Amino acid sequence: MRFARGRLTAAATAAVAAAGLAATAVPAHAEPAHADAGHRGTLLASAPLHTAAALPSASFTRAIRYVSEGVGGKRIAVTGTVAVPKGKAPRGGWPVISWAHGTTGTADACAPSRDTATGPAHDYLSITEGYLDKWVAHGFAVVQTDYEGMGTPGGHPYMNGASEANTVIDIVRAAHGVDPHIGRTFYVAGHSQGGHATLFTAAEKTRDVRLKGAVSIAPGSHMAETATYVQARYPGAELALPFLFVLLNGAEAANPSFHPEKLLTDRAAAVLASGRTTACLAQLREAGSSIPLDQVFRPDADLTAFETYFNTQEATGLDLRVPTLVAQGTADTSVSPAATKALVADLCKRSPAIAYREYAGADHRAAIGASFDDALAFVQTLQSGGTPPTTC
Repeated sequence: MRFARGRLTAAATAAVAAAGLAATAVPAHAEPAHADAGHRGTLLASAPLHTAAALPSASFTRAIRYVSEGVGGKRIAVTGTVAVPKGKAPRGGWPVISWAHGTTGTADACAPSRDTATGPAHDYLSITEGYLDKWVAHGFAVVQTDYEGMGTPGGHPYMNGASEANTVIDIVRAAHGVDPHIGRTFYVAGHSQGGHATLFTAAEKTRDVRLKGAVSIAPGSHMAETATYVQARYPGAELALPFLFVLLNGAEAANPSFHPEKLLTDRAAAVLASGRTTACLAQLREAGSSIPLDQVFRPDADLTAFETYFNTQEATGLDLRVPTLVAQGTADTSVSPAATKALVADLCKRSPAIAYREYAGADHRAAIGASFDDALAFVQTLQSGGTPPTTC
């Protein structure tokens, strides 16, 4: 995400396995590896979930594994969760919120479906679980993908727009296999990394499932600038360092010919490696805090490949196909309001059905809860056939 000289304007944008699914997990040999191994959205496994990832207001939450499409167009298995409201489904089935989570890391332990009360990403996931429980309480089925490579074999291509959008959409298809009372009309919502995923999802065509609207909270942007910010050791760059490790691992997952450890000192490379196995964002922040900024990159580090790749993953230039609400906290130091305003201005050139809302005093995580009432009203307006106000 975005930084500016003199002050920080934005950072770059082994837990217990999901209960029940661990006992019925799809064996590795059954994982789809070819285009004909399963249609996108095919449900592969489903089991009751009773950990912190289960939403209290739901009649039940299940951990699932389903087929999606990863980087390069390959069929992959993805994990996630499905929570169904209490009571009787309305005509047409439960409306769906497909939630795209924010940055937790790239290791399997960071997957939301694996969260526990003492999990390595629970500091963040406890916030989003409370937020999602509100949607369930208001009569929405909530599905949440773990994204490609989180909880399943392979690396997680962090901030890859196409991969994110595929997994967000395909879990809606899979959810219908969990409960036929789950409808095929859905709304996408997400925060930070998930805000970025939300915008890419909003630009996709869907047929068998119908996307009606999008809520993007503090969408990540300007990823390519993060490495330069740390390398130049601008004030506040230490706050960007944990995101840098996640970005580097994500770039390698998307392009195996990219070798991020060649850019880093041995100390920094060791932290990078931990991010592929056990360390989530909080642990990367702690480990990175002991590394002086002038000892992160090797003197000859060439950031060209890193910057080139992440410049292709910006949401600027997208043509959004559904009404979209973009929410932003004014006190956010991980995704700056200025960056989000600039992104919205670009999107408005092609997609006028965008509403931008700011929340005074809300930081990066506080914007999630602060924006809920507006997000609910926005979605309910669309449900009733109305047209939400726009700011373009």
